[in-house]
Amino acid sequence: MSFKIAIIGRPNVGKSTLFNRLVGRRLAIVHDKPGVTRDRREGDGGIADLRFTVIDTAGLEDAFDNSVEGRMRSQTDRAIADADLVLFLIDARAGVTPLDSFFADYLRRSKRPVILVANKCEGKAGAPGLYESFALGLGEPVAFSAEHGEGLDDLYEALLPHARKHGGVMAEDELSSAWHEAADAGDDEVDEDGDVNAAAEQAEAARPLRMAVVGRPNVGKSTLVNRLLGEERMLTGPEAGLTRDAITVEWQYGGRTIRLVDTAGLRRRANVSDSVERLSTSNTIEAIRMANVVVLVLDANAILDKQDLTIARLVIDEGRALVIAVNKWDAVDNRAEAVRRLQDRLETSLPQVRGVPTVTLSALAGKGLDRLMDAVVGIYDLWNRRVPTAQLNRWLAEMTERHPPPAIQGGRRLRLRYMTQVRTRPPTFALFTQRADELPESYTRYLVNGLRETFGLEGVPIRFGLRKRRNPYAED
Repeated sequence: MSFKIAIIGRPNVGKSTLFNRLVGRRLAIVHDKPGVTRDRREGDGGIADLRFTVIDTAGLEDAFDNSVEGRMRSQTDRAIADADLVLFLIDARAGVTPLDSFFADYLRRSKRPVILVANKCEGKAGAPGLYESFALGLGEPVAFSAEHGEGLDDLYEALLPHARKHGGVMAEDELSSAWHEAADAGDDEVDEDGDVNAAAEQAEAARPLRMAVVGRPNVGKSTLVNRLLGEERMLTGPEAGLTRDAITVEWQYGGRTIRLVDTAGLRRRANVSDSVERLSTSNTIEAIRMANVVVLVLDANAILDKQDLTIARLVIDEGRALVIAVNKWDAVDNRAEAVRRLQDRLETSLPQVRGVPTVTLSALAGKGLDRLMDAVVGIYDLWNRRVPTAQLNRWLAEMTERHPPPAIQGGRRLRLRYMTQVRTRPPTFALFTQRADELPESYTRYLVNGLRETFGLEGVPIRFGLRKRRNPYAED
């Protein structure tokens, strides 16, 4: 969208709550603790027929050095520079503070149009602060409550002239089309046999590739994202745990749209006691669940420790495609030994995704990034692969002839009747047999390994289910 709005204000005035209100979802972490938001986050928002991109920012601090606060301030400055309009939030219940006055002067010098929003105006407690805010010289304030959604009509009226100027008002036919798309989004995409419709799969494949970057704290995730984007989009530094929100940025690579998600570091659950970190962990896990491809970033000096394996198993259990990126490779002395250790750990600890792609790189130096993205695109295509049913059943006949299913009670062999791929993303197969509960797990593993080798499905999780054929003569 061409119309961009940045939400600016000192810490803990309700910027993330307003952001969530405008985008219609709880994307940003909201907490009573000041300074939770550190990176700038973008989302598609709207009020009635207005459509815009809204930018959530860190709380404004009077810091211009290289401290964490100073780097957060730099991110906010970039958001203001990118925006067409600034919503300047104050806490009406706290009144106008010296920091509010300082940044009101700062915003006037930025030469960006500013709408003053007096937040937390529900009830009568915010009235004194609302009247006091006229003294900031930014025009008539909009009385608002981001938490309760009060004042949206007044905010709409304040935004309308700016939206018209920047093409942010939807025509009636566009609004009707958007409404029907939203209604259709809830339609059932599964047919009566429990299989995903081909049309639904094609529609999903046409969407941007969702790529989440995950790992332990301080392994270089945000540095990697910044290198890929070619700008200092994420807050980075030597301090562990700088990233708290899962931040999504759309980006182009090789003509393909990538929805890139930087996430907070995942520590062992027993070590997480802070409520903000618990929220960050939940956001990261949700980003994994919504991703197509997950890049697990490792520190080359501590390859695949216990927490790395826990994260990798979570990715596999969720059915996501996995790429392992070994960062800080330029700091490794014995690289051959490091590669051998990594391969040994993968073979013994992650046999369910044998052949998972691994890439060595240096995010700080920008080395190995093309190899990483080639691996991401390659594993994504594998994750979307569909094997024709006729080809599958010829393969099944060859596999059962080479190694027949075991005999069951009475000496009769199990008969494997039919096999089909019921969905992609990840590849999911159904095998039909009359006695599905009697097929040993070892034979299932034999078939899954055969699928990997024959159809080139190395490195992606495979779902394999047994279905019992319905007897048409049995009574319902």
